[in-house]
Formats: sequence, structure tokens, C-alpha cells
Amino acid sequence: MATTDRTMPGHATRPAHRDGNVLRWLTAHTASLVGDSVYFVALGWSAQKTAGPAEVGLVMAAGALPRALLMLVGGVVADRFDPRRVILGSDVLRCLLILSVAAGIALTAPAVWILVAVALAFGAVDALFVPAIGALPPRITSPDQLARVTGMRSLSMRLSQIAGPPIGGLAMGLGGAAAAFTVAGLLFALSLPFLLSMRIRPLERSEGEQPENGTARQDLLEGLHYIRRHRLVGPLVVTGALCELGLISTLNVGMVLLNAERGWGPSGYGWIVSGFGAGAAAGAALLTVVGWLPRAGLVLAGTLFVCSAGAVSVALVPALWIAVVMALVTGSCAGVFGGLNNALVQTATAPAYLGRVTSVAMLAMVGLAPLSYPLVGAAIGAWGSAPVFVGCGAFACLGVAVILASGAIRSAELPRPPRRSAGDGPVPAREHGARHGTAREEHTDRGAAENPQQGGDGAERQVRDGLDRPLTTRTDRTRG
Repeated sequence: MATTDRTMPGHATRPAHRDGNVLRWLTAHTASLVGDSVYFVALGWSAQKTAGPAEVGLVMAAGALPRALLMLVGGVVADRFDPRRVILGSDVLRCLLILSVAAGIALTAPAVWILVAVALAFGAVDALFVPAIGALPPRITSPDQLARVTGMRSLSMRLSQIAGPPIGGLAMGLGGAAAAFTVAGLLFALSLPFLLSMRIRPLERSEGEQPENGTARQDLLEGLHYIRRHRLVGPLVVTGALCELGLISTLNVGMVLLNAERGWGPSGYGWIVSGFGAGAAAGAALLTVVGWLPRAGLVLAGTLFVCSAGAVSVALVPALWIAVVMALVTGSCAGVFGGLNNALVQTATAPAYLGRVTSVAMLAMVGLAPLSYPLVGAAIGAWGSAPVFVGCGAFACLGVAVILASGAIRSAELPRPPRRSAGDGPVPAREHGARHGTAREEHTDRGAAENPQQGGDGAERQVRDGLDRPLTTRTDRTRG
């Protein structure tokens, strides 16, 4: 009896936006994200109909606690098991949980403690889902397509943020909370056939690298040690965390208080947030279309600086329309920065550590950044919006200092897609690597061991791991 081969070749034979395997992953991911948005709408309105404002806040915040506490554990799980299986299991659990809640609400009004329990369970499952989804892209495409895949994923996130709340609101209007929860559960179910039909590259290891047989705690500590010692991944993770901690609170909490302070009201807030979202979508679309940007490390520094300065300027400009324009610029730079940072991390990280690296990177966004919300709110209440926005922007700019202080980031380049004519066949993985340079660095558990090549100006080096995935960096002859 014939069996279906779910593995894929070592190199993509077509661009990511025309790769059916990538598009199946993207469709499944988009369905899950829209399901997330619909779920949060249903949860919030169910709590509002059952309890007062304080209880609503408790219900909505309950899921963040297990998500933050278990995120690093989720990274270990993603690395120990096939990330596709972890994602499948997460979506199955979320589907069953949400459909069970829908059935219960259809029979009786939910108590607050039930909604809190649902939020806690959903957050715990989410802690498994997030690292696994971050570890999957390098297993479904080749390194030269990772920037494009990252852009496509960012566009998917923006689409879900736009489409999810209206779908949830429509379902609430037509059938109440039970209908909204049902729609969310069906969206999670929709992702399953696309995930099942995906092909993934098997996990390969560098020569001499042994499979991990330690405890979960040992795996976690080893992952943290890997990030700390890696000359490129560590600074990239720190840079992303500084950006998130500095800007998320100003955009989510500070923007509401700024509009109230300036008298721009809810409509002004809507215009500014829409401007940021449109800019972020444009930045993601740029990466999706071009698939590669030169001098990626320096572009990373430039976009983070403009993003930080743009966020500060929103609080300093005198007119709403200028604030909207600055939000548009800030969003576009944030979209490019986030995509490049993510693509560089995924390209440089050894495949056996991708889940743990993703979990640490995401912990700053979903675990630590929300802790700054009350601090930013209290600071704006005491000193006003402008000085707090300036302080948060300066904090985010520390990421620029980290980039400029790291030679590995400054010289980092993403693998460039091979140039082929229409009649050329697929480029073998070995030939593809040769086109990017000849000097190679073999990955070790200490990070990237350098083996520089002597040559002319602009000679290239490559970091390679167990999947023979190149991360090109430029070196000058005077440094070689």
C-alpha cells in the first residue's frame, strides 16, 4: 500500500508566495488567528453580560498568566516533538474547548469562574502553540525564502486583526455568545486539514551533534545557554525584547491616554491605530514582494531608530493628521524591523533550538510587555503623555545601540534567492549554497565557530547549521 510522503526536499523549488506547501501553512495559521480574535470577542462580551467591569478585566487578563508562565515550557515541547504535531494538538484542544463552551453557554448562562477557567486553559494551550508556530517556517521552506514567509505571516496577522472582530461581532449579533464561540471553534477546526496536508523537512543535526536525552529542565537551561552564547541570536533576541518593552505599552495604553489628553477622542485614536496598522501591513508586504533586502543588519538598526522616533513624534506633533502620518511611518518601519529580525533569528538558529529561541523571544511580547501597562498609565497620569512617550522611545532605542555594538548583527545578511531564468530547473541545495559564497562556518553548541576566508573586498562568510542553511555575513579584507 502506497504511503504519502510528508517530507520535503532541502531547497524550495519556487518562491514562497507560489509554494503550495507554504500557502497551506499560511491558510491554517490565518484561520487560527481569526479564531483567536473571534474567541476574544466572545469571551469579553460573555463576561460583560455576566459581571461588572472589574470581573471583565479579570476574565480577559486570566489567559495571560499561564501563557507567560508556560511559554518557555512550550519552547521545549516544540523542540522535543515535531512542531506540526504540537500545532495540530493545540488547535484540536482549542477547538474542543471552545465548542464545549459554546454548547454550555447555549444551555445556561456562564458564571464568571467558568469564563476564568476557560481563559486559563486557552492561555495554557496557547503557550504550546506560539513557540511551535515560530519553529515551523524553517522546516517548510528554504532559508532564502524566510524573509518572504515572515512578511506573509505578518500580513496574515494584520488580516486576522481586521477580519476577526467584525466576524465575532456579527456572530454575537445573530446568535449571541454561543454562536460566536462556535464560529471560533470551527475556525480552529478549519486549520486542521491544511496542517495535515503539509510537508515538512526532517530535522537534521550537525556532524557530531547528539540528540538531546535530558530532562525538560535541562533542555530549557541548554536553550537559554545557547541564546546567551550565540554571537548573533542572543543580541537579536535582546534587540527585539527592547523594542517590544519600549513601544508596545505606548501604542496600546499610551495612545488611548494621549488622545484623551489632546481632545482627539475615540475617532482620533481610531485614525492613529489604523495608520499604524496600514504602515505595518505595507512593511510586511514589502518583505513579501522583494523577499530580500541588502545589508539586513544595518536596515534593522535604521528601521528600529525611525520606528522609535516616530512613536515619540506622535505625542509631540500639534495636529491629528500629522500624528496619523507619523503613525503610518512608524508602522511601516515596525513591519520591516519585525520581519527582518524574525527572519535573521530563524536563519541563524540551529533547527534543534528553534522552539526554545522563539519562546524566549515571544515571552517579552506576551509575558513581560503587558506588565508595563499599569506603569505607563500611572506615569502618564503623573507627568503627561509627551515625556513618557520620549522615555519609552529612548528605551526602545537601546536596541539600536545593541545592534551597532554587535559586529555580527551589523554585518548580517539574509541568504539571497538564486537568480534563475524561466527555463532553469530547480537549484540543488548544494549548488545554492555555493552561489552564496565559499567560506563556511560549522555550527557548534557555542554558537557559530568562524572560519574566515581570505579574499577580496566584500568576501562573504556563511553560518551553517544541521540543515545546511546559510546566513551570509560580509567581511572586509582588512578584518580577515
